Amino acid sequence: MAHDPTPGRAETRPLVIACGALASELRAVLRHHGLDGAVDVRYLPAHLHNRPEGITPAVEELLVEHAGRPAFVAYADCGTGGHLDAMLVRHPGVDRLLGAHCYEVFAGPQLFAALHEEEPGTFFLTDFLARHFEALVWQGLGLDRHPELRSMYFGNYRRVVLLTQSEDSTVVESGRRAADRLSLVFEHRHVGRQGLDAVVAVAVHRSAA
Repeated sequence: MAHDPTPGRAETRPLVIACGALASELRAVLRHHGLDGAVDVRYLPAHLHNRPEGITPAVEELLVEHAGRPAFVAYADCGTGGHLDAMLVRHPGVDRLLGAHCYEVFAGPQLFAALHEEEPGTFFLTDFLARHFEALVWQGLGLDRHPELRSMYFGNYRRVVLLTQSEDSTVVESGRRAADRLSLVFEHRHVGRQGLDAVVAVAVHRSAA
């Protein structure tokens, strides 16, 4: 989380409210473009992935707290069922990442649609979800305590597709192990971090403005 280091000085940098699951990727993108200090990034807890009803009120709380500053929401719809977009109507000029979820953000709409059409029973993972599969998926869904629930949750799935942002081979191995735990076929597609370029555009254009 970035903050203005100057005591008593009003913050003027654009505000980015981001999902904690995007922290590593967003930092890498901003660092790559030399924009580490160009935006004030506030990360919300990644566990909201499993509690999407909490995303909209948490985002709006920060928008209200920082009213008057240019802002961008680094979330897709992420399971809010349109509530995030409905809330943003009350905050003109505040946009969010395009897409239904982070998988579509990273893969892009065309590739994501193709993968889904190819096999509707696809469970997607990103770098973050592959690294934290045990805590967020296995334990988060109670499969560590009730493994018999696996068929209930994943009985209609046929494969795991890992959409990687980094070139870290350990992420691929984590994704492969996750597929094994779920007894699903494993596939890997490297998609990079271009889906977060919208945040870079905000940093550049709104800072210049």
